[in-house]
Amino acid sequence: MDTVRLDAELFAPRDREEAIRAIIWDSVVRVEIQQQPDPEQIRVHARIADLGALNICSVRANATTIERTSALAADPTDAYLFVGLQLSGTSIVVQGDHEAVLRPGDLAVYDTRRPYTLLNDHGIHQHYFRVPIGALALPGRALEAVTAVRLDGRRPLARATAGYLGHLADSVGDLSAAEAAQATAPTIGLIRTLLTAQLLESPLRREHLEDSLETRILEYIRVHLGDRDLSPRRIAAAHHISVRHLYRLMGRSGIVLGDWIRERRLERCRDELADPMGRTTIAEVAHTWGFSDPSQFGRAFKRVYAMTPREWMHISRAQSPD
Repeated sequence: MDTVRLDAELFAPRDREEAIRAIIWDSVVRVEIQQQPDPEQIRVHARIADLGALNICSVRANATTIERTSALAADPTDAYLFVGLQLSGTSIVVQGDHEAVLRPGDLAVYDTRRPYTLLNDHGIHQHYFRVPIGALALPGRALEAVTAVRLDGRRPLARATAGYLGHLADSVGDLSAAEAAQATAPTIGLIRTLLTAQLLESPLRREHLEDSLETRILEYIRVHLGDRDLSPRRIAAAHHISVRHLYRLMGRSGIVLGDWIRERRLERCRDELADPMGRTTIAEVAHTWGFSDPSQFGRAFKRVYAMTPREWMHISRAQSPD
């Protein structure tokens, strides 16, 4: 697990601004950072860790404005969603037509593919979680609806999510590589669940039901991944639409339905095969997650992960601290 520590006071005052910029650009995201006018006053302490697809940046700093400009947002290689967890003080997140004021325990998300501004007039004290957009598999319009919206830390699901994310960020230094790898998928899944719940509870549900339909379909598929009869016809019927309309909805988000279901099933199998407490046979794991033909499962697994299920199971379980 790669970890970077940043202490601005280790640099000469004249070098601090450029050092902070270089580390954040290389390890987190490319943004413009407005520092203190007096270099002697710049204070930044950060820990940045990569847990597979998940990046966690914990920061305490004095007053700073952070901006993802239009030029930076145009870079197609940076396609991330950030989740900010406010730890103390207040901050403001601005993206598009939305503006969220965060207080301790609140969360907000923002999308690097569009410009945003983070205003921290009284300093930064946050955990930032960077997730690849593709790993969330949520429709673009759904993400637009929830960016820069305050996720109230007093609400049950937001409170539970904030608690988990905070504990994870605080524990990063104690995690083994195997533990970090195991934490990535459920963490991204929890973030996805929080965003889906926010979308479905918002006025957007009434005003733009078609937009939330994509999100509800994807959640339905995730819940029923282990059902071998999970077919386009069943999915369409469960949402009172035609199969043709189902394919059109998924295509609008660039999702090939059959491929997407197979990839999610393979991910579940991969995670379970790595678990020392999981099912004992590969065939049982494959069957549980909707693969009726073990040989077909083995070929699909190797095509995606460049090793057989048995090789993956032996390697990952050998690295487990248990």
